[in-house]
Amino acid sequence: MDKFIDMRGRYVSPGVYLIHPITVTHGVNELLYDVEGREYLDFTSGIGVTNLGHSNRELVQAALDQLGKLWHISIHVANYPAYVTLASMLVERVKLSGPAMTAFFNSGAEATENAVKVSRRASGRPYVVSFIGGFHGRTTLALSLTGKYKPYKVGFEPLAPSIVKAPYPYCYRLRLEEDDCLNMVMSSLELLVDVDLDPSVVASIMVEPIQGEGGFVVPPKGFLRELESFARRRDILLIVDEIQTGYCRTGKFMAYEHYGISPDIVTLGKAMANGLPISGIVGVESVMKKMDSGSIGGTFGGNPVSAAVAVKVIEVIERDNLCMRAESLGKLLSDRLSDLEKKYDFIGDVRGLGVMKAVELVKDKHTREPDKGKAKRIVEEARRRGLLLLTAGYYGNVVRLHPPLTISEENLARGLDILAESVKSIA
Repeated sequence: MDKFIDMRGRYVSPGVYLIHPITVTHGVNELLYDVEGREYLDFTSGIGVTNLGHSNRELVQAALDQLGKLWHISIHVANYPAYVTLASMLVERVKLSGPAMTAFFNSGAEATENAVKVSRRASGRPYVVSFIGGFHGRTTLALSLTGKYKPYKVGFEPLAPSIVKAPYPYCYRLRLEEDDCLNMVMSSLELLVDVDLDPSVVASIMVEPIQGEGGFVVPPKGFLRELESFARRRDILLIVDEIQTGYCRTGKFMAYEHYGISPDIVTLGKAMANGLPISGIVGVESVMKKMDSGSIGGTFGGNPVSAAVAVKVIEVIERDNLCMRAESLGKLLSDRLSDLEKKYDFIGDVRGLGVMKAVELVKDKHTREPDKGKAKRIVEEARRRGLLLLTAGYYGNVVRLHPPLTISEENLARGLDILAESVKSIA
């Protein structure tokens, strides 16, 4: 009996949801161990966070080194090396529409909030456009940008004003070929911005290059280029949310690099320090310099320990060519998942880039009716067999896979074997 699960039921609000009813005590790279000593392959990476695996020795040492020197002062009180070193590294690597600057925070939601604040202050405009099915966080402004009502928004209204939604080019669910899908979405966006609103009141458009919680929805290749052009013609800032997609998850350091665009602001989080709390925005200098002193930041934002580990994360990624490795592992994932798609009628779609892959479960391939029950059963069956997965999607009918970039090919194959067995068992 796991006493900690009982304690959770007594002391933790049910609002803090739990996917896997196990208590994990420690982990090593792609492996996790629970209180009963059972081993699990982790294909969740803590929701796309531990890209370099659990208990990475180099990252642990970086944290210990910094802890022994300085673990807090606040960047608002005094400057310290880790913060500005990380800022310079990101400005060099996250290519925007012009010279860039940064600011650091604690969570992805804080990065979202501050990106919007920056865009509003710099433009003098109130409105922000986001997309149906998108996820940008659970704080009030971030939640307002999030494009799914249940379970995130129930009972929390009124939310922040001046947020409007456009359809995302989820071509599989819209039942449209890519060209028609793209045309429909851009036409809808044009009506929203030019007719329902006016470009003169729109500060920014915030978009995920691949929707994360939405179910790893990959847009048509031309979408982000069309969106960038749309924003430029109207002098609207383009914010790209790379919180779940960044740091080589898709095979590029930033996922938007696949599409050849240059955003004005990029939000970062999750994998920045492999699990220590830190997030940030990288924005064009012309926009970031318009911020009043003290208008953004926070007591703990860019904490010395988190920032030092974040510096080491970038060093390890580049030294070990992990973007390239994510691309090669992604091909292995695609091949195995495509085999499952061909074999089972209830797998409607397989999609993703790099080691960010998903399968969408349906009741019928023709009607594409979502099958949330099968997705949940596959995740439960996989856990019983020693593999941790997550669900996602507009209707909760998507099983997503994001193992660490450092996973061995042997354990990747073993995890995919477990997935195949789990799918077969519920067929």
